[in-house]
Amino acid sequence: MRVLFLGEIVGRCGIGVIKNALRDYRKENGIDLVVANGEGATGGFGLGFQNALTLQHMGIDVLTLGEKAFYKIDMVEGIAKRDRILRPSNYPESVPGRGVRYISVGDRKVCIINSLGMCNFNSPHLNNPFLNADSIVDKAREETPFVFYMFHSSATAEKMAMGFMLDGKASAVVGTHCKVLTSDSRILPKGTAYVTDLGRCGASMSVGGFDPSFEIKRIRTQVLVRSKESWCMPQMQGIVCTFDDVSGMAVEVSPVRLDVDVVMPPPKDEGKD
Repeated sequence: MRVLFLGEIVGRCGIGVIKNALRDYRKENGIDLVVANGEGATGGFGLGFQNALTLQHMGIDVLTLGEKAFYKIDMVEGIAKRDRILRPSNYPESVPGRGVRYISVGDRKVCIINSLGMCNFNSPHLNNPFLNADSIVDKAREETPFVFYMFHSSATAEKMAMGFMLDGKASAVVGTHCKVLTSDSRILPKGTAYVTDLGRCGASMSVGGFDPSFEIKRIRTQVLVRSKESWCMPQMQGIVCTFDDVSGMAVEVSPVRLDVDVVMPPPKDEGKD
């Protein structure tokens, strides 16, 4: 099985990257499953339900969320309608949606688990994912050897610790949130594919997908400034992994950093009625 894990989709540029590159890449590389983080697809802050449907129509099989899971109000109701949009599993059970899903990929069953880390998130404050991650994975492996653990965390050490804790249990442990593709994609000693962060789909020459001048101004002045989407050097980033069909463990891991042509839309004429 070959799986493409994509970094956080940021804004309209990120959606354009998926639209213009994913279908061809998937076909040319024999990809069976595409999992992407959609946390920033709607203006960089959250994922609107209609944008989620659009991204799935473009070829993404499963979308994961993080601390901004419910920034867009339509996702509160919408997430229950689409079983392939995953909020963090360590939300309370009463929260809409699910963080663990079994899906069919051809004649194979796959389990995808999504969780949120604890470091540097002002909100929400969720349960410690380390307390039950291994038991969730062990239960999933009773159903299938293909278990993919998506970890949305801002701390490198937190993601690495999760990777080693689940090594030999999960087929893959992949990190999201920082929106910088790390160079440590590898197979851990017991066979689990790992990368600290999948990076982003969107403007690579930017600050997390946003115009650097606006981000610098906010940091220097400490005055809240609305971020502006960047369109500079669009890329599709992530990793592609090959998994053994019997054990479910990784046999190959390769980074993906693909330049994509995306046309920036003309600015709106705010002076016209």
